[in-house]
Amino acid sequence: MNTWMKKVLATFALLAWAPFALALSPYIKADSVTAGDVNAVMSQVEKKLQAGGFTVVGKHHPQGLADNGVVIVTDKAILDAIAKIGGDVIVGAGIRVGVKADGTVSYMNPEYWYRAYFRSNYDANEAAVKGVESRLKAAIGAGAAFGGDVEASKLAKYHYMFGMEYFEDNRDLASSASFEKAVETVRANLAKSAGGTAKVYEVVMADKKTAVFGVAMNDPKTGEGAWVNRIEGAEHIAALPYEVFVVGDKVMGFFGRYRIALSWPALKMTSFGKIMATPGNIRSTLKTVAGAE
Repeated sequence: MNTWMKKVLATFALLAWAPFALALSPYIKADSVTAGDVNAVMSQVEKKLQAGGFTVVGKHHPQGLADNGVVIVTDKAILDAIAKIGGDVIVGAGIRVGVKADGTVSYMNPEYWYRAYFRSNYDANEAAVKGVESRLKAAIGAGAAFGGDVEASKLAKYHYMFGMEYFEDNRDLASSASFEKAVETVRANLAKSAGGTAKVYEVVMADKKTAVFGVAMNDPKTGEGAWVNRIEGAEHIAALPYEVFVVGDKVMGFFGRYRIALSWPALKMTSFGKIMATPGNIRSTLKTVAGAE
Protein backbone atom coordinates (compact mmCIF):
# COMPACT_ATOMS: atom_id res chain seq x y z
CA MET A 1 0.00 0.00 0.00
CA ASN A 2 1.53 3.33 -0.98
CA THR A 3 1.89 6.34 1.28
CA TRP A 4 -0.94 8.27 -0.35
CA MET A 5 -3.39 5.41 0.19
CA LYS A 6 -2.32 5.09 3.85
CA LYS A 7 -3.06 8.78 4.37
CA VAL A 8 -6.47 8.45 2.74
CA LEU A 9 -7.37 5.48 4.92
CA ALA A 10 -6.13 7.26 8.03
CA THR A 11 -8.30 10.28 7.17
CA PHE A 12 -11.37 8.10 6.72
CA ALA A 13 -10.63 6.40 10.04
CA LEU A 14 -10.49 9.74 11.82
CA LEU A 15 -13.73 10.86 10.19
CA ALA A 16 -15.40 7.62 11.18
CA TRP A 17 -14.22 8.03 14.78
CA ALA A 18 -15.08 11.74 15.08
CA PRO A 19 -18.78 11.31 15.99
CA PHE A 20 -17.80 9.11 18.92
CA ALA A 21 -15.25 11.56 20.37
CA LEU A 22 -17.94 13.71 21.98
CA ALA A 23 -16.59 16.98 23.34
CA LEU A 24 -18.37 18.82 26.14
CA SER A 25 -18.13 22.39 27.40
CA PRO A 26 -18.55 23.37 31.05
CA TYR A 27 -21.27 26.01 30.62
CA ILE A 28 -24.49 26.64 28.71
CA LYS A 29 -25.96 30.02 27.81
CA ALA A 30 -29.52 30.48 29.05
CA ASP A 31 -32.15 32.95 27.86
CA SER A 32 -31.36 36.53 28.79
CA VAL A 33 -33.57 38.42 31.23
CA THR A 34 -34.19 42.12 31.77
CA ALA A 35 -31.01 44.03 32.61
CA GLY A 36 -30.74 45.99 35.84
CA ASP A 37 -29.27 45.80 39.30
CA VAL A 38 -27.69 42.38 39.70
CA ASN A 39 -30.01 41.58 42.61
CA ALA A 40 -33.03 42.29 40.43
CA VAL A 41 -31.59 40.10 37.70
CA MET A 42 -30.97 37.29 40.18
CA SER A 43 -34.55 37.61 41.44
CA GLN A 44 -35.90 37.09 37.92
CA VAL A 45 -33.78 33.99 37.48
CA GLU A 46 -34.72 32.62 40.91
CA LYS A 47 -38.42 32.85 40.08
CA LYS A 48 -37.93 31.01 36.79
CA LEU A 49 -35.93 28.27 38.48
CA GLN A 50 -38.47 27.86 41.27
CA ALA A 51 -41.29 27.68 38.74
CA GLY A 52 -39.30 24.94 37.03
CA GLY A 53 -39.26 22.81 40.17
CA PHE A 54 -35.80 23.69 41.51
CA THR A 55 -35.09 24.60 45.12
CA VAL A 56 -32.97 27.70 45.70
CA VAL A 57 -30.42 26.99 48.43
CA GLY A 58 -28.12 29.99 48.09
CA LYS A 59 -27.13 33.18 46.32
CA HIS A 60 -23.59 34.38 45.78
CA HIS A 61 -22.29 37.89 45.16
CA PRO A 62 -18.56 37.36 44.51
CA GLN A 63 -16.45 40.09 46.05
CA GLY A 64 -14.41 41.94 43.43
CA LEU A 65 -16.63 40.78 40.56
CA ALA A 66 -19.13 43.61 40.39
CA ASP A 67 -22.39 43.04 38.49
CA ASN A 68 -22.03 39.27 38.73
CA GLY A 69 -23.98 36.81 40.82
CA VAL A 70 -24.73 33.12 41.15
CA VAL A 71 -27.96 31.38 42.13
CA ILE A 72 -27.46 27.88 43.53
CA VAL A 73 -30.30 25.36 43.33
CA THR A 74 -30.90 21.69 43.99
CA ASP A 75 -32.83 19.13 41.97
CA LYS A 76 -34.56 16.17 43.59
CA ALA A 77 -33.51 13.59 40.99
CA ILE A 78 -29.87 14.64 41.21
CA LEU A 79 -30.00 14.56 45.01
CA ASP A 80 -31.51 11.07 44.86
CA ALA A 81 -28.70 9.92 42.55
CA ILE A 82 -26.08 11.46 44.86
CA ALA A 83 -27.63 9.74 47.88
CA LYS A 84 -27.67 6.41 46.03
CA ILE A 85 -24.00 6.67 45.01
CA GLY A 86 -22.84 8.13 48.31
CA GLY A 87 -19.45 9.48 49.30
CA ASP A 88 -17.64 12.31 47.58
CA VAL A 89 -20.21 12.83 44.81
CA ILE A 90 -22.01 15.04 47.35
CA VAL A 91 -19.86 17.82 45.92
CA GLY A 92 -22.26 17.94 42.95
CA ALA A 93 -25.39 18.68 44.99
CA GLY A 94 -25.44 22.39 44.15
CA ILE A 95 -26.37 23.42 40.60
CA ARG A 96 -24.83 26.80 39.79
CA VAL A 97 -26.54 29.43 37.62
CA GLY A 98 -24.59 32.59 36.80
CA VAL A 99 -26.13 35.99 36.14
CA LYS A 100 -24.86 39.40 35.07
CA ALA A 101 -26.37 42.84 35.47
CA ASP A 102 -26.76 43.08 31.69
CA GLY A 103 -29.27 40.20 31.86
CA THR A 104 -26.92 37.49 30.66
CA VAL A 105 -27.59 34.10 32.24
CA SER A 106 -25.53 30.89 32.07
CA TYR A 107 -25.32 27.66 34.01
CA MET A 108 -23.07 24.69 34.63
CA ASN A 109 -23.52 22.04 31.94
CA PRO A 110 -24.88 19.05 33.87
CA GLU A 111 -23.38 16.37 31.63
CA TYR A 112 -19.92 17.94 31.80
CA TRP A 113 -19.88 18.33 35.58
CA TYR A 114 -21.59 15.07 36.50
CA ARG A 115 -19.35 13.04 34.23
CA ALA A 116 -16.47 14.54 36.21
CA TYR A 117 -18.14 14.05 39.62
CA PHE A 118 -19.99 10.74 39.18
CA ARG A 119 -17.12 9.14 37.24
CA SER A 120 -17.71 5.37 37.01
CA ASN A 121 -21.25 5.90 38.30
CA TYR A 122 -22.24 8.25 35.49
CA ASP A 123 -23.78 5.73 33.09
CA ALA A 124 -26.02 4.24 35.77
CA ASN A 125 -27.29 7.73 36.66
CA GLU A 126 -27.39 9.34 33.23
CA ALA A 127 -31.19 9.51 33.29
CA ALA A 128 -31.07 11.83 36.32
CA VAL A 129 -28.52 14.05 34.58
CA LYS A 130 -30.52 14.19 31.35
CA GLY A 131 -33.60 14.96 33.41
CA VAL A 132 -32.03 17.98 35.08
CA GLU A 133 -30.75 19.16 31.68
CA SER A 134 -34.30 19.04 30.39
CA ARG A 135 -35.70 20.89 33.40
CA LEU A 136 -33.04 23.61 33.20
CA LYS A 137 -33.77 24.08 29.51
CA ALA A 138 -37.50 24.39 30.19
CA ALA A 139 -36.97 26.80 33.09
CA ILE A 140 -34.29 29.16 31.80
CA GLY A 141 -33.44 28.07 28.24
CA ALA A 142 -30.53 26.32 26.60
CA GLY A 143 -28.40 28.06 24.01
CA ALA A 144 -24.80 27.54 22.97
CA ALA A 145 -22.34 25.69 25.16
CA PHE A 146 -19.11 27.54 25.92
CA GLY A 147 -15.98 27.60 28.04
CA GLY A 148 -13.70 25.12 26.28
CA ASP A 149 -13.98 21.53 25.14
CA VAL A 150 -13.11 18.29 26.94
CA GLU A 151 -13.80 14.85 25.53
CA ALA A 152 -16.64 13.28 27.47
CA SER A 153 -14.69 10.08 27.98
CA LYS A 154 -11.88 12.02 29.70
CA LEU A 155 -13.95 13.82 32.32
CA ALA A 156 -14.12 10.88 34.74
CA LYS A 157 -10.34 11.05 35.03
CA TYR A 158 -9.89 14.68 34.18
CA HIS A 159 -6.68 16.50 34.77
CA TYR A 160 -5.30 19.48 32.92
CA MET A 161 -1.84 18.15 32.25
CA PHE A 162 0.87 15.86 33.58
CA GLY A 163 1.65 16.50 37.23
CA MET A 164 -1.66 18.21 38.01
CA GLU A 165 -4.29 16.77 40.32
CA TYR A 166 -7.16 14.43 39.53
CA PHE A 167 -10.52 14.39 41.35
CA GLU A 168 -9.17 12.30 44.25
CA ASP A 169 -5.81 14.04 44.71
CA ASN A 170 -4.57 16.44 47.37
CA ARG A 171 -8.01 17.27 48.75
CA ASP A 172 -8.02 16.24 52.44
CA LEU A 173 -8.24 19.27 54.71
CA ALA A 174 -9.03 18.03 58.22
CA SER A 175 -10.45 15.15 60.24
CA SER A 176 -12.91 15.38 63.12
CA ALA A 177 -14.14 13.06 65.83
CA SER A 178 -17.33 12.41 63.86
CA PHE A 179 -19.37 13.51 60.86
CA GLU A 180 -21.53 15.67 63.09
CA LYS A 181 -18.48 17.40 64.58
CA ALA A 182 -17.02 18.03 61.12
CA VAL A 183 -20.25 19.68 59.94
CA GLU A 184 -20.48 21.71 63.14
CA THR A 185 -16.91 22.95 62.69
CA VAL A 186 -17.42 24.02 59.09
CA ARG A 187 -20.68 25.80 59.92
CA ALA A 188 -19.11 27.62 62.86
CA ASN A 189 -16.08 28.78 60.90
CA LEU A 190 -18.15 30.03 58.00
CA ALA A 191 -20.49 31.82 60.40
CA LYS A 192 -17.57 33.75 61.91
CA SER A 193 -16.02 34.47 58.46
CA ALA A 194 -12.87 32.48 59.22
CA GLY A 195 -10.20 33.15 56.62
CA GLY A 196 -12.33 35.85 55.01
CA THR A 197 -15.05 33.40 54.02
CA ALA A 198 -18.84 33.18 54.19
CA LYS A 199 -21.37 30.43 53.64
CA VAL A 200 -23.24 30.51 50.34
CA TYR A 201 -25.22 27.30 50.70
CA GLU A 202 -25.19 23.90 52.36
CA VAL A 203 -26.63 20.50 51.53
CA VAL A 204 -26.40 17.91 54.29
CA MET A 205 -27.33 14.24 53.96
CA ALA A 206 -27.00 13.22 57.58
CA ASP A 207 -28.13 9.65 56.97
CA LYS A 208 -25.36 9.24 54.40
CA LYS A 209 -22.83 11.18 56.50
CA THR A 210 -22.08 13.52 53.62
CA ALA A 211 -22.38 17.30 53.24
CA VAL A 212 -21.27 20.10 50.94
CA PHE A 213 -20.89 23.82 51.63
CA GLY A 214 -20.50 26.59 49.10
CA VAL A 215 -17.75 28.92 50.30
CA ALA A 216 -17.43 32.57 49.38
CA MET A 217 -13.77 33.60 49.54
CA ASN A 218 -13.79 37.33 50.12
CA ASP A 219 -10.19 38.28 50.88
CA PRO A 220 -9.38 41.18 48.52
CA LYS A 221 -5.86 39.88 47.89
CA THR A 222 -6.37 36.12 47.64
CA GLY A 223 -10.12 35.64 47.24
CA GLU A 224 -12.03 34.62 44.17
CA GLY A 225 -12.43 38.15 42.81
CA ALA A 226 -8.66 38.64 42.76
CA TRP A 227 -7.74 35.48 40.88
CA VAL A 228 -10.77 35.36 38.55
CA ASN A 229 -9.96 38.87 37.39
CA ARG A 230 -6.33 37.92 36.75
CA ILE A 231 -7.40 35.23 34.29
CA GLU A 232 -10.21 37.42 32.88
CA GLY A 233 -12.54 34.60 33.80
CA ALA A 234 -15.80 36.33 34.81
CA GLU A 235 -17.66 34.88 31.82
CA HIS A 236 -17.42 31.59 33.73
CA ILE A 237 -19.21 33.03 36.75
CA ALA A 238 -21.18 29.78 37.10
CA ALA A 239 -17.89 28.19 38.24
CA LEU A 240 -18.40 29.82 41.63
CA PRO A 241 -18.60 29.35 44.54
CA TYR A 242 -15.88 26.92 45.55
CA GLU A 243 -16.85 24.04 47.85
CA VAL A 244 -15.80 22.14 50.91
CA PHE A 245 -17.40 18.74 51.39
CA VAL A 246 -17.63 16.31 54.27
CA VAL A 247 -17.54 12.53 53.93
CA GLY A 248 -17.70 10.70 57.23
CA ASP A 249 -15.33 12.43 59.61
CA LYS A 250 -13.18 14.01 56.86
CA VAL A 251 -13.47 17.53 55.46
CA MET A 252 -12.24 17.92 51.89
CA GLY A 253 -11.85 20.52 49.17
CA PHE A 254 -10.51 20.18 45.65
CA PHE A 255 -7.03 21.48 45.01
CA GLY A 256 -7.03 24.46 42.66
CA ARG A 257 -5.06 22.75 39.92
CA TYR A 258 -8.05 20.41 39.54
CA ARG A 259 -11.05 22.61 40.38
CA ILE A 260 -9.92 25.72 38.50
CA ALA A 261 -8.74 23.72 35.49
CA LEU A 262 -12.05 21.83 35.36
CA SER A 263 -13.88 25.16 35.48
CA TRP A 264 -11.68 26.92 32.89
CA PRO A 265 -10.41 24.06 30.69
CA ALA A 266 -9.53 26.34 27.77
CA LEU A 267 -7.06 28.47 29.73
CA LYS A 268 -3.52 28.54 28.41
CA MET A 269 -0.55 27.97 30.66
CA THR A 270 0.28 31.68 30.43
CA SER A 271 -3.02 32.42 32.19
CA PHE A 272 -2.43 29.76 34.83
CA GLY A 273 0.98 31.33 35.33
CA LYS A 274 -0.76 34.49 36.56
CA ILE A 275 -2.35 32.60 39.45
CA MET A 276 0.45 30.25 40.46
CA ALA A 277 -0.05 31.07 44.14
CA THR A 278 -3.84 30.65 43.99
CA PRO A 279 -4.13 26.87 44.55
CA GLY A 280 -2.06 27.17 47.72
CA ASN A 281 -4.02 30.21 48.88
CA ILE A 282 -7.32 28.40 48.34
CA ARG A 283 -6.10 25.34 50.22
CA SER A 284 -4.98 27.50 53.13
CA THR A 285 -8.36 29.23 53.24
CA LEU A 286 -10.30 25.97 53.07
CA LYS A 287 -8.16 24.40 55.79
CA THR A 288 -9.12 27.30 58.03
CA VAL A 289 -12.78 26.64 57.25
CA ALA A 290 -12.27 22.92 57.92
CA GLY A 291 -10.70 23.61 61.31
CA ALA A 292 -7.30 22.16 60.48
CA GLU A 293 -4.70 22.71 63.18
